[in-house]
Amino acid sequence: MNADAPVGDEIDSLHRMVYRPISQFEALQEANRCLYCYDAPCTKACPTHIDVPAFIRKITTKNLQGSARVIMEANPVGASCARVCPTEQLCEGACVLQKNAVPIRIGDLQRYVTDFARDRDLTLFSPGPSSGKRVAILGGGPAGLSAARELARFGHTVTIYEQKPHLGGLDTYGIVPFRLPVDISLWEVEQVRKLGVEMVTGVRVGQDVDFNHIVNSFDAVVLAVGMGTVPKLNIPGEELEGVWDALALIEQVKSGLFKGSLGEHVVVIGAGNTAIDAATSACRLGVPEVEIYYRRTQREMTAYPSEFNFAKQEGVGFHWLSLPKQILGQGGRVTGIEFLKARFAEDNNGRPVPVPILGSEFVVPTDGVIRAIGQSRVTEFLQSSGIKTEHGVISVNSNGQTSHPKVFAAGDCIFAKGHSEAMVVEAAQQGKIAAASIHRFLSEKNG
Repeated sequence: MNADAPVGDEIDSLHRMVYRPISQFEALQEANRCLYCYDAPCTKACPTHIDVPAFIRKITTKNLQGSARVIMEANPVGASCARVCPTEQLCEGACVLQKNAVPIRIGDLQRYVTDFARDRDLTLFSPGPSSGKRVAILGGGPAGLSAARELARFGHTVTIYEQKPHLGGLDTYGIVPFRLPVDISLWEVEQVRKLGVEMVTGVRVGQDVDFNHIVNSFDAVVLAVGMGTVPKLNIPGEELEGVWDALALIEQVKSGLFKGSLGEHVVVIGAGNTAIDAATSACRLGVPEVEIYYRRTQREMTAYPSEFNFAKQEGVGFHWLSLPKQILGQGGRVTGIEFLKARFAEDNNGRPVPVPILGSEFVVPTDGVIRAIGQSRVTEFLQSSGIKTEHGVISVNSNGQTSHPKVFAAGDCIFAKGHSEAMVVEAAQQGKIAAASIHRFLSEKNG
């Protein structure tokens, strides 16, 4: 390990899990509380439609391998989702026991079962009979893995192209280790690899390999390229040392490659789940004072309520209606950040937007600034392909098909703000939809 990397108590803090796994006794006790509802609102609330009553019933009979198969059948990244899904808003939020009692701890039970499968390195699925068709998948995150798993089970030959050294996308690189350890994500990758899926890493489509060449070389293509880096704030001072892209910081922390110190006081700009991850990572790296500043109010923040509460428990401070104006520095390094206070006003469409209050400037002394204001789009390589995009979002129909009949898309690259929540579980479902559509497409061509 690098001499400047976190050691001792800092490593323990970085990897100490947020939630304690439940014991076998607790799992059985919790599973026996389930009412096995005939209409299963929990299943309907899950974007991948895991048969929750079925997987819980198998826990009561101690058929944990069968239970894991039910989960992973519906959700190829079900082990990761057991840790990062907002279950209080999805399956647990729909539990009928929510009204008069405590909902079933579905997320904990899902984690318990998938841990059983992972600890024993169980192989849950096998590839289908060969169709003779070849499919390329660009991007090895949750959507790409989900599509690859389904396509391999249909019998198609699948190749994933991924720019990173490892597959898994944000599950592997962009979610902090105390919420999602990297070995969970890599186990899901191995489940897909065991189906015979070829995985080509370290390749950037559009640079190392031509996109149109891939389209012409395969029978179908899935675009699952996710999104890129955190956009710039576009204010003076961003070139100073001590200004971080939140995802780059989290990747270094998760990979054990973080060097040096963030200082005594860190400011995070943004209020989504990535901002929470960056802030709580800073806390666990030993930064005494970590604060989040957001241009809107708590009501508009996109972080899950559970993540917001966790950040507060970790000691993160929150400040609302604050617009960054400039980052201050001395000797090439950050020394502070200047904000303007904001108020809400209506735009031309009648929507409330934050606008600066003139003369309300205030300076926050800080050693570091972390940008966490979303992610940029990765669509440059599509420019010569004729594939339709809108505001950087790849346009698809209800089957995940793009304007090119051979090309389908899934995951964050088709996520448009205001339409749905960009969740890992949603990406997994979109990957399944794209795979099923491709299978129909190839079958119809064959017929």
